[in-house]
Amino acid sequence: MTSPHRILVAEDDHDVRRLNTEVLIDSGYHVDAAQDGAVAWDILQIKSYDLLITDYDMPKLSGLELVKKARAARMALPVILVSGKMPMEMLREHSWLQINATLPKPYDIMELLDTVKEVLCANGDTRG
Repeated sequence: MTSPHRILVAEDDHDVRRLNTEVLIDSGYHVDAAQDGAVAWDILQIKSYDLLITDYDMPKLSGLELVKKARAARMALPVILVSGKMPMEMLREHSWLQINATLPKPYDIMELLDTVKEVLCANGDTRG
């Protein structure tokens, strides 16, 4: 039996963070949550994950700043960037950040689960 994927959700909106976490746990994933990018960075330094789902616009450390720190530390985990206002030009300029997928807000639960599964499978993990 394989262990469940480990996912870190970084989201400053309490309700969205709680809903995403509950849905992912109910779908069989092991999930930790952080209320902002700075807390997520602290967690990433002590635990390893199969996937990072991060909001773009967060206090203390934005989603892109979080991914920049992770890439500078040579963390290769896949990333799903979530945002109500997707920074497409910035993503093009920073393609080296290797954002695996974007998920525009608002999204429904099936879009979240489908995107998670697609990203994990695209990264060679068949546990989906």
